[in-house]
Amino acid sequence: MADPSHYTYRVTWSEPDGEFVGTVAEFRSLSWLADTQNEALDGIVTVVREVLDDMASTGERPPVPIADRSYSGTFTVRTSPRVHRTLAIEAEEQGVSLNLLVNQKLSAPASDHAGGDATPG
Repeated sequence: MADPSHYTYRVTWSEPDGEFVGTVAEFRSLSWLADTQNEALDGIVTVVREVLDDMASTGERPPVPIADRSYSGTFTVRTSPRVHRTLAIEAEEQGVSLNLLVNQKLSAPASDHAGGDATPG
């Protein structure tokens, strides 16, 4: 059986429900509402454990946890020719490859993208 602790959990506040909601990325249809963050996390982990038990008993294959997947470090991104050109110009001006420039932008903390710094788009 898959280890429930390897799945990707998130707890957020749900304004419409007036409670915290626990979710799990690998099972998008599952959630758990609770009064506290800890209760929401405990609840969603329990639900995942129960679903995994059910799947094991019926012979279903559970999704592989994101944490247990292999990643090559390569992916393709499609964009408009205008954005491609803008990024290529910026890379050239900085004297770096387009790949390095995009990697730096993707690796930067989200706060670096906030405010008046316009991102091509």
